[in-house]
Amino acid sequence: MKTVDFFIVGAPKCGTTSMYAYLKSHPEVFFPERKEPHFFGSDLEFHDQPKLAFDEYQQLFAAALPHQKLGDASVFYLLSEKAAEEIKAHNPRAKIVVMLRHPVDVMYSFHSQRQFNGTEDIDDFSAALDAESDRRHGKRMPKRIGLRQGLFYRELVNFADQLDRYFDTFGRESVHVILHEEIVRDLPGCYRRLCRFLEIDPTHQPVFDAVNTNKVIRFPWLRDVMRTRPAFLTALVKALLPSARLRKKFRGAAKKINALTQARPPLAPELRARLVDELSPSVIRLEALLGRDLSAWRQHPAPLA
Repeated sequence: MKTVDFFIVGAPKCGTTSMYAYLKSHPEVFFPERKEPHFFGSDLEFHDQPKLAFDEYQQLFAAALPHQKLGDASVFYLLSEKAAEEIKAHNPRAKIVVMLRHPVDVMYSFHSQRQFNGTEDIDDFSAALDAESDRRHGKRMPKRIGLRQGLFYRELVNFADQLDRYFDTFGRESVHVILHEEIVRDLPGCYRRLCRFLEIDPTHQPVFDAVNTNKVIRFPWLRDVMRTRPAFLTALVKALLPSARLRKKFRGAAKKINALTQARPPLAPELRARLVDELSPSVIRLEALLGRDLSAWRQHPAPLA
């Protein structure tokens, strides 16, 4: 049985994809090609992602070399109320990596990600926040739900309670917390500190390219067709491209063409200020938990000129 050594447990939109890519290039680390298997977290309700069986999860690590540390980067383990205990049952000595960012930025960015994925049909961010109460009662749900808990943006950023679960379960010495500001200020140093925490060579130097920048869909219908794969279209593609390798390349090219890198418009200062005030109690708890200054997370944006 292969035991996973460390877990990047979240949060989403906090640099986890970039850190996954940097660590994946390290010769002492093995990550599955599938970044987010989400094997743990039995309370997470994915509506379009079949649950992996244990042998399927193990198979993800089959190609790992004996000297490599095994990693799992699944960004909703932090949100899950059960993942911490389930991970501990798998490996009581597992190391936990938590990446955090200003909660308002996380919510706004995650709303954009869900739009891109087709799991959010309320385009206006403020309106999507207002819909949370109805959605808890099964109303105003998108056609494709994805992760049900992901529709509740405020819960997604309840970092104090989420982090406390991992501190209680694994102990502080086994949990390494990275703030987005630290990445912006000194990414190489942040990476080296993480390597030392994971007990791998900190002198390995990855290429620190930007990963997972904000994207929008050019043609939603193409995204949906590629996801549902209607039988007639599947048969047509197979007839035109008999090789499975060519079909895979075709799907990859189509996805790339259908994604447009585009900066998100700034969040309205009034909405940002309201959310900052609303989330301040949770940020204050997180400050006490971490013993770090997060006062910048509680500041209002400068008024527009």
